[in-house]
Amino acid sequence: MPARKNASAPSKSFPKRTSAADAGKSAAELIDARIRELADWRGDLLARLRRVIAGADASVTEEWKWNNPVWSCDGIICTGETYRKAVKLTFPKGASIPDPTRLFNSSLEGNARRAIDFPEGSRIDEAALAALVRAAIAANRLKR
Repeated sequence: MPARKNASAPSKSFPKRTSAADAGKSAAELIDARIRELADWRGDLLARLRRVIAGADASVTEEWKWNNPVWSCDGIICTGETYRKAVKLTFPKGASIPDPTRLFNSSLEGNARRAIDFPEGSRIDEAALAALVRAAIAANRLKR
């Protein structure tokens, strides 16, 4: 068995867990807190993406998993991760849903998931994103 690169470094805990201070809070409260804590363009962008995703279908629900926002409807639609240089929406079944406007620009090599990276200053095609969310919901409903 190969040795770990840095045996003295603590191992990462997966899946990521919500802190004890946040236990008992609703997903909406945790997402609101994430947006506030970012306090820059990423928070503004995440809030805007959240509105588009939630507005795409009345059945969309918000969850908090892996220490990130998750939007679901009959299964996960997408997760919202924030990084220093981008906000990323990851669609776990993205490879199986149509993307006629080519929003997916990341994780293109995988067999299942696809993602959209939004760097600072990105233009959001809200209609295309809402259509992609509805396509993800349709894919979830087919797999029931």
